[in-house]
Amino acid sequence: MDALHFLPLSLLPALVIVAGLKDLTSMTIPNWISAVLVAAFFPAAFLMGLPVMTVAAHLGVALIALFVAAGMFALRWIGGGDAKLTAAACLWLGVSGSGMFLLWTGLMGGLFCLFLIFARAQAPALMPAGAPGWVSRLMEPRGDIPYGVAIAAGALMAWPSSPLMNIYAAGL
Repeated sequence: MDALHFLPLSLLPALVIVAGLKDLTSMTIPNWISAVLVAAFFPAAFLMGLPVMTVAAHLGVALIALFVAAGMFALRWIGGGDAKLTAAACLWLGVSGSGMFLLWTGLMGGLFCLFLIFARAQAPALMPAGAPGWVSRLMEPRGDIPYGVAIAAGALMAWPSSPLMNIYAAGL
């Protein structure tokens, strides 16, 4: 495969990693990350030869994900950046990949939350002097959970089985 096909397919993994790291260090996911993912999906899908009806199905899954995630945001279960990143990832993963994405995101989110509970309980004893401010914020006993980390992990785990990667693996 050539760079013309590989580079667009590297956007989802690269940008969800950036989103996860940004959420971990600042408790925010910038809107530009989700916007770039949405804008880049359509040229990437057509470049890879994804049929128009499949692209429409990907869009439908993303809209459903956005609607559900917006409800979760309204209930204060997740942040707004989490909702937008989830929908953008579902756009790239489509019908067949979104189920695995949500399963992996839930599993990784649970493990990450358990890790944070343990780490926060041990933080006073383990916190090094002069730790960066984001580490102190992350270790606050009743602090927020940067769920973008779990969303990024879920997207990375589901990405290899997505329709776009299946086309790439089949050699176009």
